Amino acid sequence: MLRSTFIQQLVLTALGMSYTNTLKKINQRLPTAGNKMPVLFVGHGSPMNAIEDNEFSQRWAKMGQEIPQPTTVVCISAHWLTKGTYITAMEQPTTIHDFGGFPKDLFDVQYPAPGHPELANEVTQLSTTNKIQLDHEWGLDHGTWSVLKQMYPKANIPVLQLSIDYNRPAAYHFALAKELASLRNKGVLLIGSGNMVHNLSMVAWNKINEPEYGFDWAHEINTLFKQHISSRNFNPLLNYESLGAAAKLAIPTPDHYYPMIYSLGLIDSKDDISFFNDKAVGGSLTMTSFKAA
Repeated sequence: MLRSTFIQQLVLTALGMSYTNTLKKINQRLPTAGNKMPVLFVGHGSPMNAIEDNEFSQRWAKMGQEIPQPTTVVCISAHWLTKGTYITAMEQPTTIHDFGGFPKDLFDVQYPAPGHPELANEVTQLSTTNKIQLDHEWGLDHGTWSVLKQMYPKANIPVLQLSIDYNRPAAYHFALAKELASLRNKGVLLIGSGNMVHNLSMVAWNKINEPEYGFDWAHEINTLFKQHISSRNFNPLLNYESLGAAAKLAIPTPDHYYPMIYSLGLIDSKDDISFFNDKAVGGSLTMTSFKAA
């Protein structure tokens, strides 16, 4: 045996236990063929959650460590509303600072995750009933990067955004999500990013730092939403306009609600559904989020 080969074998034997354990840890984090990635709906709340160390951002960071590492992330953000449905298809999406009145530190944030043009092209082929078009202009808005900055701070996982056709009803988005569900089997993490209860005009700013402060109607409808989700009774959620006065207050406009509808459409009968960050903020917002896996 050559001296170099002998030494190499000795080293590998000595490091064998550590090397094996390391491989096991890596493999536990990687999606395998036939295993579905989970689906997330994330209540993203204030853009400041991107840079603050609070209970919400800490849970996002923990979630990024708990679930298998995705090959790609596809996010449906409340902040990209279009006529028609689009998927970002550039090599390097820009970081969009789509807000005002926040500190410079937030505007300085960049999330330089790569895009994935090949997957974007594949996504356009998945829907047989609705045309998905490629977009080369949008980038990543704060509905996406505020969450991913905490989940995957290295920004080394490709990210795509899917737009919300704001001229379409909830049932359209639910049906489109079902056509995209096969991506889960390819290591793709799909995230809806919005808020179940989102009425900025009624926020009690003097109570914004008071833990779990929510108006009665916000707690009422948030509880009802969770009940329907847990029981997989999605039809009332698609027809949210008929859920009464509390729903009208919770969803004055459906921009932050529709991302949840996408997440619901991606759930299948074998998934277990669990909630996290289930708290009200400022009276008229809830951070309630769920994982289906």
